[in-house]
Amino acid sequence: MAALLKGRLLIASPSIHDPNFRRAVVYMTEHGETGAMGLVLNHAAETTVGEAVPDLSWLVAEDSLVHVGGPVGPQSVVVLAEFGDPALSALLVDEDIGFVPAEIEDRDALAGTLRRARVFAGHAGWGPGQLEAEMEEESWIVEPALREDVFTADPGELWSAVLRRKGDQYALMATMPMDPSLN
Repeated sequence: MAALLKGRLLIASPSIHDPNFRRAVVYMTEHGETGAMGLVLNHAAETTVGEAVPDLSWLVAEDSLVHVGGPVGPQSVVVLAEFGDPALSALLVDEDIGFVPAEIEDRDALAGTLRRARVFAGHAGWGPGQLEAEMEEESWIVEPALREDVFTADPGELWSAVLRRKGDQYALMATMPMDPSLN
Protein backbone atom coordinates (compact mmCIF):
# COMPACT_ATOMS: atom_id res chain seq x y z
CA MET A 1 0.00 0.00 0.00
CA ALA A 2 1.20 3.49 -0.79
CA ALA A 3 2.04 5.86 2.04
CA LEU A 4 -0.95 6.57 4.22
CA LEU A 5 -2.59 9.87 3.42
CA LYS A 6 -4.36 10.69 6.70
CA GLY A 7 -3.88 14.37 7.52
CA ARG A 8 -2.79 15.29 3.99
CA LEU A 9 -4.51 17.08 1.14
CA LEU A 10 -5.60 15.51 -2.11
CA ILE A 11 -5.84 18.08 -4.87
CA ALA A 12 -7.98 17.07 -7.84
CA SER A 13 -6.00 16.98 -11.06
CA PRO A 14 -7.54 18.68 -14.12
CA SER A 15 -8.40 15.19 -15.45
CA ILE A 16 -11.19 14.83 -12.86
CA HIS A 17 -14.49 15.95 -14.38
CA ASP A 18 -16.87 14.53 -11.75
CA PRO A 19 -18.64 17.65 -10.41
CA ASN A 20 -18.26 16.35 -6.85
CA PHE A 21 -14.49 16.50 -7.16
CA ARG A 22 -13.69 18.92 -9.98
CA ARG A 23 -11.03 21.26 -8.59
CA ALA A 24 -11.63 19.79 -5.15
CA VAL A 25 -9.20 19.93 -2.25
CA VAL A 26 -9.86 16.98 0.05
CA TYR A 27 -8.54 16.79 3.61
CA MET A 28 -7.92 13.12 4.28
CA THR A 29 -9.36 12.16 7.67
CA GLU A 30 -8.74 8.40 7.41
CA HIS A 31 -6.79 6.06 5.14
CA GLY A 32 -6.04 2.39 5.61
CA GLU A 33 -6.55 -1.10 4.26
CA THR A 34 -10.33 -0.87 4.62
CA GLY A 35 -10.58 2.34 2.57
CA ALA A 36 -10.32 6.08 2.97
CA MET A 37 -12.41 9.05 4.03
CA GLY A 38 -11.94 12.75 3.53
CA LEU A 39 -13.71 16.10 3.50
CA VAL A 40 -13.85 18.42 0.51
CA LEU A 41 -12.64 21.74 1.91
CA ASN A 42 -13.52 24.06 -0.94
CA HIS A 43 -17.16 23.35 -1.77
CA ALA A 44 -19.20 25.67 0.43
CA ALA A 45 -22.97 25.42 0.17
CA GLU A 46 -25.18 28.50 0.01
CA THR A 47 -26.85 27.57 3.29
CA THR A 48 -25.68 28.79 6.68
CA VAL A 49 -25.16 26.42 9.57
CA GLY A 50 -27.94 28.26 11.45
CA GLU A 51 -30.41 27.55 8.62
CA ALA A 52 -29.40 23.92 8.02
CA VAL A 53 -28.51 22.63 11.48
CA PRO A 54 -29.43 25.25 14.08
CA ASP A 55 -28.42 22.93 16.93
CA LEU A 56 -24.79 23.29 15.80
CA SER A 57 -24.78 27.04 15.20
CA TRP A 58 -23.13 27.70 18.59
CA LEU A 59 -19.97 25.94 17.29
CA VAL A 60 -19.27 28.38 14.46
CA ALA A 61 -19.50 32.06 13.54
CA GLU A 62 -23.03 33.32 12.91
CA ASP A 63 -22.73 33.53 9.10
CA SER A 64 -20.73 30.30 8.63
CA LEU A 65 -21.78 28.22 5.66
CA VAL A 66 -22.25 24.48 5.62
CA HIS A 67 -19.58 22.85 3.44
CA VAL A 68 -20.31 19.96 1.12
CA GLY A 69 -17.81 17.40 2.39
CA GLY A 70 -18.48 14.98 -0.46
CA PRO A 71 -21.15 12.85 -2.10
CA VAL A 72 -21.30 10.09 0.55
CA GLY A 73 -24.02 10.51 3.17
CA PRO A 74 -25.08 14.03 2.13
CA GLN A 75 -27.74 14.09 4.86
CA SER A 76 -25.21 13.34 7.60
CA VAL A 77 -23.34 16.16 9.28
CA VAL A 78 -19.85 16.12 10.79
CA VAL A 79 -17.96 18.92 12.48
CA LEU A 80 -14.21 19.21 12.06
CA ALA A 81 -12.49 21.44 14.62
CA GLU A 82 -9.19 22.62 15.99
CA PHE A 83 -9.07 21.71 19.68
CA GLY A 84 -7.24 23.40 22.56
CA ASP A 85 -7.72 20.10 24.42
CA PRO A 86 -7.44 17.29 21.84
CA ALA A 87 -8.75 14.77 24.40
CA LEU A 88 -12.24 16.20 23.79
CA SER A 89 -12.16 15.17 20.13
CA ALA A 90 -14.16 12.10 19.07
CA LEU A 91 -11.39 11.20 16.60
CA LEU A 92 -8.16 13.06 15.89
CA VAL A 93 -6.89 13.52 12.35
CA ASP A 94 -3.81 15.51 13.34
CA GLU A 95 -2.35 16.52 16.70
CA ASP A 96 -5.18 18.95 17.51
CA ILE A 97 -7.55 18.73 14.53
CA GLY A 98 -10.37 16.24 14.79
CA PHE A 99 -14.08 15.59 14.90
CA VAL A 100 -16.50 17.05 17.41
CA PRO A 101 -18.31 14.19 19.20
CA ALA A 102 -21.86 13.42 18.05
CA GLU A 103 -23.00 13.38 21.68
CA ILE A 104 -21.71 16.37 23.62
CA GLU A 105 -21.74 15.81 27.37
CA ASP A 106 -20.33 19.17 28.52
CA ARG A 107 -21.14 21.88 25.99
CA ASP A 108 -19.33 24.60 27.94
CA ALA A 109 -16.11 22.58 28.20
CA LEU A 110 -16.21 21.84 24.50
CA ALA A 111 -16.95 25.45 23.56
CA GLY A 112 -14.03 26.56 25.71
CA THR A 113 -11.55 24.31 23.90
CA LEU A 114 -12.60 24.85 20.27
CA ARG A 115 -10.35 27.29 18.43
CA ARG A 116 -12.37 27.02 15.22
CA ALA A 117 -14.78 24.60 13.61
CA ARG A 118 -16.38 23.84 10.26
CA VAL A 119 -19.62 21.97 9.59
CA PHE A 120 -19.74 19.51 6.68
CA ALA A 121 -22.68 17.74 5.06
CA GLY A 122 -21.49 14.42 3.64
CA HIS A 123 -17.96 13.22 3.04
CA ALA A 124 -15.74 11.66 0.38
CA GLY A 125 -15.20 7.94 0.67
CA TRP A 126 -13.19 5.25 -1.10
CA GLY A 127 -13.44 1.48 -0.74
CA PRO A 128 -10.40 -0.79 -0.32
CA GLY A 129 -7.89 -0.10 -3.11
CA GLN A 130 -10.09 2.48 -4.85
CA LEU A 131 -8.06 5.54 -3.84
CA GLU A 132 -4.79 3.75 -4.62
CA ALA A 133 -6.09 3.04 -8.15
CA GLU A 134 -7.02 6.71 -8.57
CA MET A 135 -3.54 7.69 -7.35
CA GLU A 136 -1.95 5.42 -9.96
CA GLU A 137 -4.08 7.16 -12.62
CA GLU A 138 -2.66 10.47 -11.34
CA SER A 139 -6.15 11.75 -10.57
CA TRP A 140 -4.92 13.29 -7.31
CA ILE A 141 -1.96 15.44 -6.31
CA VAL A 142 -0.78 15.03 -2.70
CA GLU A 143 0.30 17.99 -0.58
CA PRO A 144 0.86 18.44 3.16
CA ALA A 145 -2.11 20.16 4.81
CA LEU A 146 -1.70 23.48 6.56
CA ARG A 147 -4.16 24.56 9.24
CA GLU A 148 -5.11 27.54 7.13
CA ASP A 149 -6.07 25.15 4.30
CA VAL A 150 -8.38 23.16 6.55
CA PHE A 151 -10.18 26.26 7.85
CA THR A 152 -9.68 28.60 4.89
CA ALA A 153 -11.69 31.80 4.80
CA ASP A 154 -11.62 31.68 0.98
CA PRO A 155 -12.62 28.15 -0.10
CA GLY A 156 -13.19 29.22 -3.71
CA GLU A 157 -9.49 29.99 -4.11
CA LEU A 158 -8.08 27.01 -2.19
CA TRP A 159 -7.44 24.74 -5.21
CA SER A 160 -5.34 27.39 -6.98
CA ALA A 161 -3.61 28.54 -3.79
CA VAL A 162 -2.44 25.03 -2.84
CA LEU A 163 -1.20 24.33 -6.38
CA ARG A 164 0.72 27.63 -6.44
CA ARG A 165 2.30 26.73 -3.11
CA LYS A 166 3.38 23.36 -4.53
CA GLY A 167 5.25 25.25 -7.27
CA ASP A 168 6.76 24.22 -10.61
CA GLN A 169 4.24 22.82 -13.12
CA TYR A 170 1.56 22.88 -10.44
CA ALA A 171 1.75 26.68 -10.21
CA LEU A 172 1.06 26.82 -13.95
CA MET A 173 -1.83 24.35 -13.54
CA ALA A 174 -3.34 26.72 -10.94
CA THR A 175 -3.84 29.35 -13.63
CA MET A 176 -5.78 27.07 -15.99
CA PRO A 177 -9.35 28.14 -16.70
CA MET A 178 -12.11 25.71 -15.69
CA ASP A 179 -12.62 24.99 -19.42
CA PRO A 180 -9.14 24.80 -21.04
CA SER A 181 -10.68 25.21 -24.52
CA LEU A 182 -11.34 28.83 -23.56
CA ASN A 183 -7.62 29.43 -23.12
